Amino acid sequence: MTTIRSAAVSGQFYPDDPHTLQLTLTDLLDKALDIPSAVNSNVQPKAIISPHAGYIYSGLAAASAFSCLIPFKKRITRVVLLGPSHRVAFNGVATSSADYFQTPLGNIRIDQSSYQKINSLPQVQQINEAHQFEHSLEVQLPFLQAVLDNFTIVPLVIGDSDSKNVSEVLEALWGGEETLLVISSDLSHFLDYDTANSRDKLTCIAIEQLLPESINDEDACGRNPIKGLLVSAKKHKLNTTTLSLYNSGDSAGDKNRVVGYGSWLFTA
Repeated sequence: MTTIRSAAVSGQFYPDDPHTLQLTLTDLLDKALDIPSAVNSNVQPKAIISPHAGYIYSGLAAASAFSCLIPFKKRITRVVLLGPSHRVAFNGVATSSADYFQTPLGNIRIDQSSYQKINSLPQVQQINEAHQFEHSLEVQLPFLQAVLDNFTIVPLVIGDSDSKNVSEVLEALWGGEETLLVISSDLSHFLDYDTANSRDKLTCIAIEQLLPESINDEDACGRNPIKGLLVSAKKHKLNTTTLSLYNSGDSAGDKNRVVGYGSWLFTA
């Protein structure tokens, strides 16, 4: 029997109408492509960090990362997707028993064979409840559908887990040019505009310099998957490019209590 994890936040974080959603994605990606960038379009990304707020808030930052994948849309066929748990408390890394994840643009198949590569790790467990209403992974999916051709996903929700344990999972799933790693995270939460800017700039420096130990609990909700990626990125000698850095005070919110957003690209 085929099991589908239904879209939980369509109509909230992003449009639930397929046509409107496609127009929204096209507009965001077009705007991102118009922004001057130091990215070498001939070098395939190995990983990206992308925010997971509503598209009205963080969509342009996300689009800045996903637009870099377009030249490699036929080459990337497996996406390992990690995001923090916002609703369910647990230790380690949560897999899903579902066969597909649903968005308004269609269903995306889960690569269960990739799960089998990590199921024996002690930090990995199947927790469907962690996936059921989690938005950190879901909001990335329509962007992937917009920029890639045929691909599968390996969705992983990260609970309380240190960087070594997350890195161990990433190493097991590292793969070759067919595999992209996507880390979902926002930055600081509910600070005033200037304080958020200062803190997020320090987090940006830590990501650029591959310094997981410099990222604190309040710096990013997805700090655990980010820090795991930085450990692996340092091991594999990846280069980091900052694509976008702003907060909700710059996009669609007031400046008294803002949430920070950024996107980064990792290449060999």
